[in-house]
Amino acid sequence: MLARRILSVALLAFVLTSPVTARAAENDGIVRVKSAYSMPETIKRLKKDVADKGIMFFDEIDQSKLAADAGVTLRPSTLLVFGNPPLGTLFLTSNPAAGLDWPVRLLVYQDEKGEVWVLYTDFTWIAHRHGIMDRDEAFKKASDVIASITSTVK
Repeated sequence: MLARRILSVALLAFVLTSPVTARAAENDGIVRVKSAYSMPETIKRLKKDVADKGIMFFDEIDQSKLAADAGVTLRPSTLLVFGNPPLGTLFLTSNPAAGLDWPVRLLVYQDEKGEVWVLYTDFTWIAHRHGIMDRDEAFKKASDVIASITSTVK
């Protein structure tokens, strides 16, 4: 148990000090990528790259439309849900609670300044959250793929 705790702390320290292009905030695990495109173009580019990579696309949820239907005003916000079951389900075999974070979700939203952002949960943060220590290679692959997908809108 002590060895696992030490490894967890070491992993977290590595994540927090590693230089990366789009890094998760230290306390929330959210990676924020500013898009150079409009909402529709950002969504189109992300979905195209997901499809081009042969990744299964599950859903596009227009949260601002759902809000409007409920009488709530919300800036443009769309959730994209996709994944690669042979990769993603590996995490669930290590800890079924990881199903809270899989499949992958990208939130595309427009802020009060009109800027478009793409957000997702950092995979190393997910590994730490769920105490998954036996899937480093899979988490690296997932991290590389999501970085590649989001790079299409920078």
